[in-house]
Amino acid sequence: MSFFDIKNALLIGFFMAFMIGPVFFMLIQTSILKGARAAIVFDLGVILGDISFILLAYYGSRPLLEKIKDDPRLFFIGGMVLIIYGLITYFDKENKKQVEESEEMVNIPVKNNYLKLFLKGYFLNFINIGVLTFWLGAVLVIGPSFDMSRNAIFSYFGFIILGYFITDLLKIFLAKKLKDKMTPSMVFRIKRIMGIILIVCGVFLMLKGFIPTEQINSFIN
Repeated sequence: MSFFDIKNALLIGFFMAFMIGPVFFMLIQTSILKGARAAIVFDLGVILGDISFILLAYYGSRPLLEKIKDDPRLFFIGGMVLIIYGLITYFDKENKKQVEESEEMVNIPVKNNYLKLFLKGYFLNFINIGVLTFWLGAVLVIGPSFDMSRNAIFSYFGFIILGYFITDLLKIFLAKKLKDKMTPSMVFRIKRIMGIILIVCGVFLMLKGFIPTEQINSFIN
């Protein structure tokens, strides 16, 4: 790999880190409410989800992957999971109870369930079929330029993920600066906004399974 290839891969990873979606918002929320270490563990789960899709895209057959990525049932299931998780986040009674009991500053919990955070990051990323589509497209576009060399392709994707992870670290530590301003009412509002975002993302994911992408894009524009 040339320096030019490495630079391009790192830039792709940088821009990927700012793609707006449920993972983006959950990473920021986790950093603010649970601390940088918890957010890093969550992000490692997200990255494992990306690696799983890369392996699936590379080793899976193209006809099979084309069929999977357009299967409306997968979009529907993924969308439903996001909607349910969004509803749980929005109607979490514990958040409201904290607001009613105190308006003191929020303390970052001393203990976090890191395994749960890791799995949450993994599955939140893995249920997004759009991520599979991205990596499938990347394999089909980038692969021929490296003569389908496994080592070269995986090295290129490795630098993409490295750029993504480094950018996420910067986002995590910047978001962590906001924790000193967090009151229970602020946390309550953030989690409700997060719930709405997840529900909206879930609805759009479901729609992508039944409505052609061109129609969705024309409606948005």
